[in-house]
Amino acid sequence: MPEELEDIHQPLPEYGGVRDEEQLDWPKLVAYLREHDVAHVDEPLEVLQFHGGHSNLTYLLRFGDHEWVVRRPPFGPLPPSAHDMAREFRVLSRLWEAYEPAPRAILLCEDKSIIGAPFFVMQRRTGFVIPNRRPLPEGITQTPETFRAMSEGFIDALADLHSVDYEAIGLGSHGRPDGFVRRQITGWMDRWEKAKTSEVPLMNQLGAWFLDNMPPAQPPTLLHNDFFLHNVMFAPDNSGKVVGVFDWEMSTVGDPMIDLGTSFNYWREATDPAELLEMSEGYAHTARPGFMTRDEMAHRYALRCGRDLTHVDYYRAWGLWKTATVLQQIYVRFVRGQTTDPRFERMGAHPPILARAAAGVVRPHGFTH
Repeated sequence: MPEELEDIHQPLPEYGGVRDEEQLDWPKLVAYLREHDVAHVDEPLEVLQFHGGHSNLTYLLRFGDHEWVVRRPPFGPLPPSAHDMAREFRVLSRLWEAYEPAPRAILLCEDKSIIGAPFFVMQRRTGFVIPNRRPLPEGITQTPETFRAMSEGFIDALADLHSVDYEAIGLGSHGRPDGFVRRQITGWMDRWEKAKTSEVPLMNQLGAWFLDNMPPAQPPTLLHNDFFLHNVMFAPDNSGKVVGVFDWEMSTVGDPMIDLGTSFNYWREATDPAELLEMSEGYAHTARPGFMTRDEMAHRYALRCGRDLTHVDYYRAWGLWKTATVLQQIYVRFVRGQTTDPRFERMGAHPPILARAAAGVVRPHGFTH
């Protein structure tokens, strides 16, 4: 069923048929996989497409009883540095050695003549993925005990990522940690200016405050750079264990507090401002009884990897402010006629809400406007 006709108040199936406009040259792809000795590709092929997301396209290739996953960029013109398949492959071809939730990538193809874009092939992981603004998957036992276990699994997976010796697995050149946080701030300030459709003075005031009040840098780690609930997969046994972490295209090396701030900016609590909770359209899952609070998760994270969380509010506010720009970038595509997706039109009201939330977080730390 086309996604626009699906009932958004029903759980989202993990995958379904391939959308007509996103079909690929499957015989050519299979021939390429066979040429590169990918196992099991001589078995009968069934192709499905994973649901959810606004970015890269992810396909499930089922060869008899064996499954592979193929990732490629979306169709259409793309920003030069976005949807970097080679970057994502480089991380996933090595990280699995030191970090169990990372699926192993086995093959990168940068020849666009095969399926029209670069792509890579990786292992299939099975479990529960939490969709954004949709009900929880039916297989999740919806009890406070399960939600607590999921919270613990989530924050443990982030702490464990930040404990990986990235140099030892050949990822020492994966980023530029010196000046990382400053580049993040100035980069997102610039993106806001290019995407804004109206003046939101609070966004500029926050950016300036972040620059003037940067905490001391922490020792660098490998960062996912978009680590939040909808990019992880939980074990199917309701243990709360994270068995998959996906979408590594923005991964880098830098201050781990950026990852933590990103995660906490998405993690809702029942006491958050009403307008912030309403952005979840009735599905602020982490505000339900049993899910840990951000303070509880910060404490568990610090115990697990020994990081100093004195300035965690700064990074959560930064995450809210950055997400305001991300949503503005999506919304401006709708305004400019680059997409007609009705989901994008609704995002126009969100950046000021996120800016107000960010200001509320750092006001006790000296922010004024």
